Parts: sequence; structure tokens; C-alpha cells
Amino acid sequence: MTQDGTRSDADSEVARLREENRKLRKINSALMDRVERSTDMSANAFSMFETAISLEAKVRDRTVQLEDALGRLAKANADLSDAHARADAARMRLRDAIESINEGFVLFDAEDRLVLHNEAYLGFWPQVADHLDEGVTFHDIARIVAHSQSPAGAQVAPDRWVSDRLAKHGIADGAQVQRLADGRWIQINELRTSEGGIVGIYTDITEAKAEDARARARELAERNVVLQATLDNLSEGVCLFDNSRQLAAWNEALRRLLALPDHLAGALASHGDLVRWCRGTLGLDDGGCLDWRGGHADNQTIVRRCAAGQRHFEIRAKTMADGGQVFGFIDVTDMLRAQASLQETAETLERRVSERTGELVELNRKLEGEVAERRAVQAALTQAKIAAEKANLSKTSFLAAASHDLLQPLNAARLFVAALGDRRLALPTRALVNQTSTALDSVEDLLEALLEISRLDAGAIQPEIGHIRIDRLLQTLNVEFAPMARAAHLAFQIIAEPLWVETDVRLLRRILQNFISNAIRYTPSGSVRVCCAATGQGVEISVTDTGPGIAADKQALIFEEFLRLDTRCQGKGLGLAIVKRASDMLGHPITLRSAPGEGATFAITLPIGQEQRDDDPDRAPPSRDRPMRNLSVLVIDNERQIQSGMRTLLTGWGCAVATADGFDQAALLFADGARPDIILVDYHLKDGETGETVIRRLHDHFGVKVPAVMISADRGEALKAQLAATATPLLNKPVKPAQLRALLRTILD
Repeated sequence: MTQDGTRSDADSEVARLREENRKLRKINSALMDRVERSTDMSANAFSMFETAISLEAKVRDRTVQLEDALGRLAKANADLSDAHARADAARMRLRDAIESINEGFVLFDAEDRLVLHNEAYLGFWPQVADHLDEGVTFHDIARIVAHSQSPAGAQVAPDRWVSDRLAKHGIADGAQVQRLADGRWIQINELRTSEGGIVGIYTDITEAKAEDARARARELAERNVVLQATLDNLSEGVCLFDNSRQLAAWNEALRRLLALPDHLAGALASHGDLVRWCRGTLGLDDGGCLDWRGGHADNQTIVRRCAAGQRHFEIRAKTMADGGQVFGFIDVTDMLRAQASLQETAETLERRVSERTGELVELNRKLEGEVAERRAVQAALTQAKIAAEKANLSKTSFLAAASHDLLQPLNAARLFVAALGDRRLALPTRALVNQTSTALDSVEDLLEALLEISRLDAGAIQPEIGHIRIDRLLQTLNVEFAPMARAAHLAFQIIAEPLWVETDVRLLRRILQNFISNAIRYTPSGSVRVCCAATGQGVEISVTDTGPGIAADKQALIFEEFLRLDTRCQGKGLGLAIVKRASDMLGHPITLRSAPGEGATFAITLPIGQEQRDDDPDRAPPSRDRPMRNLSVLVIDNERQIQSGMRTLLTGWGCAVATADGFDQAALLFADGARPDIILVDYHLKDGETGETVIRRLHDHFGVKVPAVMISADRGEALKAQLAATATPLLNKPVKPAQLRALLRTILD
């Protein structure tokens, strides 16, 4: 309760006690008057007298209580007055302290309403002084400032300035600089208070900006000195005239070439002086090249060779954008003499050539027949090449389309098998389920490889070059392949140094995955070792195994599609084909060192990168494992098999699953105001509807953004970029149940 409220209650209590005391006094006075006037000494009169005495005692007690209450009230009023005085003094000291600082000060509460400001703050925004009423918000102040066009940025687009200013104000994590329309510059520092409000400090940095301008002027002057020194070192004579035809710059070569006097500035002060000296003194026949053309908008350059007695000059005249003109003079006398000599030599050679031409004509006739035959062969080869390229493009398009279509039923099959694997099954049945899952993994790997090769051939994958620390990437590969090596009874070791390389991390990971998986697959016993070291050409990453080795005549063939030297091992023969295409795209050379019985070493050489000051990208924040039971999931897919498979899988995890084939069905399922915990939606739906559109319409339908995951067989970069812009997670078909479960837990934590 506030101090004003306490004072009001005390005043009410005192008033009530005074009214009761007045009534008791009146009753006592009436009784005493009756007793005094009564002549009847009967028991009734005496009883009335006793009652009057009793009432007088009560009145006395109430009077004592009233006086005690009045005393306490007086003390409370004194304490309240003292507290008010101290608060007023503290408020005045705070106000004086804020007013004493040179910077503008403003304080907003947790609801972004104005609490306190100083006069220096109004000095930056004087137009808001009449609007700083109680309850005014920062948004109101920003809108007033923008429409008054005080900031320079608000003169063109006030609404956009307000939007940007509100965004930075909401972050409130540092400094920003604003330029005012009157030429001043201010620096705004905003920080959040412990109660959730925002305090802002506005500092005038106009003088600092002016000092920067002076520093830039000094730098420009230093550059002019360097430019003059450069001009003096040119062999070409140069002079520059400003738009008023006055000499602005020249070099020593000009004075030497034109035989100008030592006091060049006095003899060549204007463009007219240059024309008179060249045409009158030197007798230079410039043919109008020296005429003034400054101020023309064509910014043209005229080059002309002119004679001056026994000397010859090449003159270059160029108009400048600011209306000035620059002239360049080159003495080409020696060059022309050399050209004349060369011309004489050329004529002699031409006579000799014409003599030899007759001899070669007969020989050319003989060669024409051979050339015609070669042209026919070349045409045939060209046609064959065009046919091969068309066939390759057709193959690539077919593989991409076929892989995409096959991923749909494969996704449903994987969901059903994963749901079976989560149930309690007899051992023979579980073995069949595991074998089915393994077969599906093999089909998925094959389709993934085919799709990746088709995308590499079609140019759909473009490298994103960046700087990465290679040891972190190798650590993730160690986690991925160490269990596989242990299962194959192989010693697996990765030796990595903290080196930075410049490459595409996604394509490099794919290359190294193929190297390591091949080494483990084709090594029956021994070890697989991955090494990373700096060399003279960059950083080399090598994968060495103790397998059977590869003969020299077979080493070039293993990079072709569907080629496996050892057919006893599982594999599709596509891994090294992907490696070859990816390395060619990145420009990283691949080497192979091997011999039969001596194992093999596959290596890739990467350019050295620059060290980046970033945190470990592989270090993920710890997440909590949220139970999946009773989780409401909405699955949207136009394929009945996918709906059934997802329902079976998610129901086995304890989720409540609803399925729909588009927005209309989903809206009907949740028409009563309820909403799911998460949405799983396919990108390509029926009648041209997309998952992105469905998510946006469902968010409007629910009135809140429900977490959503996009599922698609489309692996194009365009879809990834589109979903990344809306922060929507993407899972590729066929969906891996473990990956789906991990993503659901991560989103819902």
C-alpha cells in the first residue's frame, strides 16, 4: 500500500472515533441532566445514574484510545513527511546528476514508456519536447522524430527509418551512429536495465567526425604528393588544366620535351600559353589536337602524331569529368625512324616471301586434299561428341527424375520397417526386419549416389568456398567411422593438425567419406590411417590402408562409374566417381599411390586457408531429452502410404498422430481451436500446393507459429536456401527415423 493510502485510512479512523466520542458525550450529558432535574429518588432514577456513570467511563476509555490513535497518526504523518522529503531530495539529486552530464540521457521502463530524460536529450530532438507526456512510448517518439525529418536517414523514407530504429532499440546491445539533418553526428548507446527497461546515452560526435574529415584531407594531400612524384617519374610529358583553363599539374618530362624555361609555371600558366608555345615557338603542326574541349560530356580522348621540325610527337588530349583537360606528349622521333627501317626490311622480306610463295603454292595444293580428308574426320568426330553429350545429359536427367520418384515409395518402406523394428518381435522375424532395413539402406545409398552424380554432372551443385579447420572435420569423421573399423577388426587412426584450409566443407566431407569407407571395405586385415600435414603445395590429407593394392594399369579405371576391381566386397562402384567429379569442381588434385600387395594411399591436396576467429562449429549445445509420449503430431502428405507409414512409426513412439493431404483437411481436423505440438509436411502436395504455403496458412489458422519440419525428396540448393530464409528444418526422403526423432526432440526442447 502507498503512503497516500495509509494516510487516508488513518484519517478515516480518526473521524470515526471522534464521531463516537461526540455521541457518547451527548448521551452522558442528557443522562446527567435528567438525574439532576429528577426529584424521584426511586430505584429507576438511581439505575439511570449508574448507567450514566458507566457511559462516562466508556467515553473516557474511548477518548484515551482516540488520543493514542491521534498520537500514532501524528507520528506516521511525520514519518511519511520525512520519507517524502528524502525521496524528493534523492529525486532532485538524480535529476541534477542527469542534467549535469553533457550527453543526452533517457530512460524507458519495461513497457518502453518514457520515465526520465534530461535537457541534453531534448537538444537532439527539440521537436518532441511538447509531446513528452506521461505514458508516451519510444515508438511514438521515433515516429515524431522521423516525420520531423531531423535524422538525415528519415528525409527519404521516414517509415523505413522508424522500422530500423525500432529494431536496433529492441536489441539494445551497443552503439549506433546517426547523422542529423543539421549536419551533426550523434552516437547512441542503449543498454537494458535489470528491470527490463532501456537506458540510452546520446553523445554529440560531430567534432570527432570533423577530425576524421581533416585526417582524410591530410591523406589526400599526401596522395597528391605521391601522384606528383609519380608524374615526375614518367617519360611522357603531362600537363593538366582545370575547368578555368589554368595549369593545375605538370611534370619535369614536359619541360624537357617541349624545351620550356625553368620557370615553367610562369611561362605555361594557362591553356593559351601552351598553344602559343607549341604552335608559335616550336612550330608544332597539331592539326587542332591542342584545341580546348574541356566541359564536353563525351569525355573523349584524341590521339594524333605531329611534326615539329625534325622531331615528331604523339599528342594525347583527354577531357576530364570536372570540365578540365589533360595533355600528354611523347617524343616518337626515334620510334618512327625505327619503323622506317623496319618498313624497308619488311619490303625486302616481302620480295623474298613472294619468291618462296610460288614454291609453296604447289605444296599447298597437295596438302589441300589431306586437309579435306581431315575436315571430314573432324566433322564426324564433332557429331559424335554432340551425340555423346546429348546422351550424357539425357542420362543425367533420367537418373535425377528416376531417383526422385523412387525415393517416395522407399520413404514409405523405411517408415514401415522402422515401425516394425520398434516393436517386440520374435528373433526370426526381427532378423527379417533387419535384413529388410539393410536392403533398404543399400537401395538408399545407391539412389543417393546416383542422384549426387546426376547433380554434379548437371552443375546443380555449386561449391561454397570457405575457411575451415581441418582437424575438426576429421574428428567428426573419426566418430563416424571408428565403429565401422572396429566391426571389421581394423586398427583405425586419424592424425590431424590444427590447420586451416580453403574449400567447400560439404564436398570435402563427401570425398573423405568415400576414401575412408572404401579403405575399410577393401581392407581384409591390418589398419586404416588418415593423415593431415602441410606441404609445399598446400595441405595434404591422405588415407592409407593395408589392403590388396591396385595395379598401375587399373588406377585410372577405378574413378569410372560402376567399376569395382574386387567384386567380392559390397559396393556400387560410384564412390570414386563422385570423388573425381567433386575434386574437379573444387580444383583440388587427387593422387593415388599403390602397388599390388602394398596397400593404397588416396590423397587430396587443399589450398591453405586463413585462420578464422569463430567458435567450434561442431560443438553443439546440450539438449534435454523430452519424452515423445502424448506428443500431438500433424502429418501432411498427399501419399496414403507415407501417411500410414508415419502414423505407424510415430504411434509406436507414443505420439498422437493426425494425417491430412493438404491445408483444407488439416484445418477441418483442428477447427475447434486446438492445435498440434508439431507439423510434419511434405513440400510437393496435390494441385500444386506446397508445404511452405500450408505452414503459412496453418500459422494464420492457429493464430500462433507451431513448430514445423519440411520433408522432401528434392535435394536442390534452391529449396534449401528458401527454407533457410524462414528457419524451417528440412529432412530429405527417405526419412531416417533416428534423424527424425533427434530433430523432434531438438525442436521441442
